[in-house]
Amino acid sequence: MGNKTIELDDRAWSIEDLLAVADSDVGLTLSADPTWRARIESSATHLAKRLASGDIVYGVNTGFGESCDVRIPDDLVHELPLHLTRFHGCGLGKPLDDQAARAVMIARAITLAKGYSGVRMELLEQLLALIQHDIIPIIPEEGSVGASGDLTPLSYVAAAMVGERNVRYGGETIAASDALQRIGRAPLVLQPKEGLALMNGTSVMTALAALAFQRADYLLRLSCHITALGIEALMGNRTHYRPELFVLKPHPGQARVAQRIYELLHLSREAAPEYRLQDRYSFRCAPHVIGVLADAAPSMRAFIETELNSVDDNPLIDGENEEILHGGHFYGGHIAFAMDGMKNAVANIGDLLDRQVALVTDRKSNNNLPANLSGAEGDRAQINHGFKALQISISAWTAEALKLTMPASAFSRSTECHNQDKVSMGTIAARDALRVIELCEQVAAAALLIMQQGVLIRLKRGEVQRDALQPALAAFAEDIGTTFSFLDEDRPLEQDLKNILAKIRSRYWDIE
Repeated sequence: MGNKTIELDDRAWSIEDLLAVADSDVGLTLSADPTWRARIESSATHLAKRLASGDIVYGVNTGFGESCDVRIPDDLVHELPLHLTRFHGCGLGKPLDDQAARAVMIARAITLAKGYSGVRMELLEQLLALIQHDIIPIIPEEGSVGASGDLTPLSYVAAAMVGERNVRYGGETIAASDALQRIGRAPLVLQPKEGLALMNGTSVMTALAALAFQRADYLLRLSCHITALGIEALMGNRTHYRPELFVLKPHPGQARVAQRIYELLHLSREAAPEYRLQDRYSFRCAPHVIGVLADAAPSMRAFIETELNSVDDNPLIDGENEEILHGGHFYGGHIAFAMDGMKNAVANIGDLLDRQVALVTDRKSNNNLPANLSGAEGDRAQINHGFKALQISISAWTAEALKLTMPASAFSRSTECHNQDKVSMGTIAARDALRVIELCEQVAAAALLIMQQGVLIRLKRGEVQRDALQPALAAFAEDIGTTFSFLDEDRPLEQDLKNILAKIRSRYWDIE
């Protein structure tokens, strides 16, 4: 963990806070604030009081879901939470990576720390121990319909806390019981409601949505730089991005995108066009495409952060007012909506970059650049094919991203004996969004190589002078050149792409 530490209590968290802890840049400890600790204990105490008085509380001394009318005998109530964790151990698919799994655990800790879930301080201590010692539950990504929350994937967090199933620890996969023993902790014995409190919520979809937001935001900014490089490669027209133009269609995000592109282009691009009076749509309308995500991002952030800071399980135990509230806060509709919108907006940016690449590599539209931007000259040009294959791969990645834009939330399925008869599909939407972003990052990496090559060809020919590039764009292109060398003779580009992708995914370039 980093030197900075966030205290877990009922404070408000941002996406950046969550991911800083998930990336191990910031530590996490339990607050010592006595008022907050009293609220946690009052919730668990009030639940115990209600059970002792013979009250019926859903999921505590009843069955789950459609089985809510089944009364659990008093002598079996304490076994029920463990049974809940076990019968939900049916996830499949790839396990979440370490960053995502950490984000899930932290997101669950945030909602439990609000003090309305009927859990003891001992449970929060166990969950914090896993986070602090980097014990990562192996969480299969498939199996949640997003209501009643992320039951199946969150069961893997609960299982790790009670010493069951497998975890990643110290670079190896071991039994959760062994990992707990290594850090000197005993398996947690779940009390009534604690299994449900750990599992009945939206923490998986919310954590994945936060990761998607961070990556989409960076891709948005990167696409402005890629567009600017493409305009320089085509010797295109700067006037399409003038601030005066965007005052007349004042979507604020769209205007910011146009301003970014405008400032990256040299003043000479506002003189008489050297290519076309009006550039084709994939360049001229780039702010209008990228700007959709820029304008939607604040509402997406609000949806994600509100969900992150919510109490999202059922029932809720208000110890201070001595109430038990039965509701449906485990429903992930806001996350589903945000992620379905995000994957659409991001896929459109990927499609934009795909179209830009098609223009820059095609002799019919690239303003006298070589076919496929091959840097070979003379007789060597006949056997070299430049970026021909990469342009095909870009098309494949873009098509797959576009295919995934079908809204997951529209595919609600009635399940669990029609008790869960309307579900959010928020976790599927978040997973789809991450896959769309992954594909579009690949498109962006390839587009960077291609636009860079186009600019380098112009510089070699003397058609563009280095001092005719804006300093910020020149520095950006120069840094790409440290990873990718000029393509004169055909060579495999896989490693170049991986190197650029690594920089994108680590947000290597400090771009606004």
